[in-house]
Amino acid sequence: MRVAIAGAGAVGRSIAAELVEKRHEVMLIERDQAAMEPDAVEGAEWVHADACELASLEEADLQSCDVVIAATGDDKVNLVVSLLAKMEFAVRRVVARVNDPRNEWLFDDTWGVDVAVSTPRILAAVVEEAVSVGDLVRLMTFRQGRVNLVEVTLPEATPWAGRPVSELRLPTDVALLVILRDGRVIVPQQDDPLEGLDELLLVAGADVEEEIVNILKG
Repeated sequence: MRVAIAGAGAVGRSIAAELVEKRHEVMLIERDQAAMEPDAVEGAEWVHADACELASLEEADLQSCDVVIAATGDDKVNLVVSLLAKMEFAVRRVVARVNDPRNEWLFDDTWGVDVAVSTPRILAAVVEEAVSVGDLVRLMTFRQGRVNLVEVTLPEATPWAGRPVSELRLPTDVALLVILRDGRVIVPQQDDPLEGLDELLLVAGADVEEEIVNILKG
């Protein structure tokens, strides 16, 4: 997979290093000459250019990328990069970093963003997930599909204990992805029994989140 990352700061370099390690083809785009440090991620292609300029992106062959990640520390830049990537180069998947939570509402498909990643939201969700039992915690929003990755921890005395996954009868547009139990990752099968304190990771539309909570409460 070919991935372009706009912004070669600490965040951009960290993402690039992870992707290179997983054998993806990575291109880092950075406009600040002082931030150009090819030795920091040797397996990546480094491009000195302004990712907000159409001509620069054309020269970098952005249309050949499967994914674009707008990872700069400026929300305005990330929005412009996302819009150009989606509208001008038809990049299939655009991921954008949200620096200021007050701007999160802007990061949707109007600006070409498929997935918006807000560090404050993720940190808050992790804290909430750690202390919340029985409540639904929204971990991430996938803007393109208007769906969320959510987590619900079953109470220790859940009425679902011992009952199979097939009996949950979740709404048709909800997918139960994983059950986390005692440090183990379980890909649920229809006959697998549920247990108290199971952490359920689901993909669901915002309009059915309340219904999910009611079902899991029994």
